[in-house]
Amino acid sequence: MRVFVTGASGWIGSAVVPELIGAGHQVVGLARSDASAAALTAAGAEVRRGTLDDLHGLRSAAAESDGVIHLAFKHDIAFSGDFAGAVEADRRAVEAFGAALAGSGRPFVLASGLLGVTPGRVSTEKDGHDTAPDPAAHDNGGLQGRHAVAELALSLASRGVRACVLRLPPTVYGAGDHGFMAALVGIAREKRVSGYIGDGAARWPAVHRLDAAHLFRLALEKAPDGSTLHAVADEAVPLRAVAEVAGRHLGLPVASIAPEDAAAHFGWLASFLALDSPASSALTRELLGWRPTRPGLVDDLEKGHYFDASAPTNAW
Repeated sequence: MRVFVTGASGWIGSAVVPELIGAGHQVVGLARSDASAAALTAAGAEVRRGTLDDLHGLRSAAAESDGVIHLAFKHDIAFSGDFAGAVEADRRAVEAFGAALAGSGRPFVLASGLLGVTPGRVSTEKDGHDTAPDPAAHDNGGLQGRHAVAELALSLASRGVRACVLRLPPTVYGAGDHGFMAALVGIAREKRVSGYIGDGAARWPAVHRLDAAHLFRLALEKAPDGSTLHAVADEAVPLRAVAEVAGRHLGLPVASIAPEDAAAHFGWLASFLALDSPASSALTRELLGWRPTRPGLVDDLEKGHYFDASAPTNAW
């Protein structure tokens, strides 16, 4: 297939591109900078210059492709306070892809998130489809808005698109990660304490980026239209366990941060760390035969690459 990939030079996209090329697919990656374009060229992909705001360009690229994987999201503006703006840009992009692919039966895979789908209990691929939240909602850090865009993507199945949503855990980890785990390490260094909120019992699912990349390829190749997939290797990692590993590697005390003090201590990350959001991928594994093979999150943290002084510590 000729596959158009947004976010192709990002943390997950830079793993998805070689996964696709290694399986014989031709990749066209969206690049908004010279650095991104150079990285894609080096990886063996064709470059399409543009941004998520260039809706005409997105439609054209999708129309010229046999399938689309949409990984890009405006994390830079989302975590500077305009989450609703990032969600709105995502919604417009999904609508553009839907218009280009309508009636073709070609695949469209949207990367979405697992945080907040069913807080407090293990979510499955069947959860989260019984409501229609406002795309601009700011509940739980604006996560409802992303879920609404995912539902929009799934609705494309009724327009002749083999659309599916691949929900990602809050931490897609591995050497070079600059997301939530790196941010936690950075906060621990700054505050001189490796903290967790309350009793630290909030749980997050997790997946290694290479296992996630493999699932994106399987989704592109054979996921049924209208399907929701979970890229989950670790179902429920207690955030206290993460803090304990970080504290040991950094030589810092590990301490509980009272919920009322969490925003001051963790900043923008606090609302996410407070969410108990375990998730299962049992249905995804059964449907596509996906089997994660990389080390789990705690084992990966124990390797120490997050704690190297030169490692990135600021998310997005």
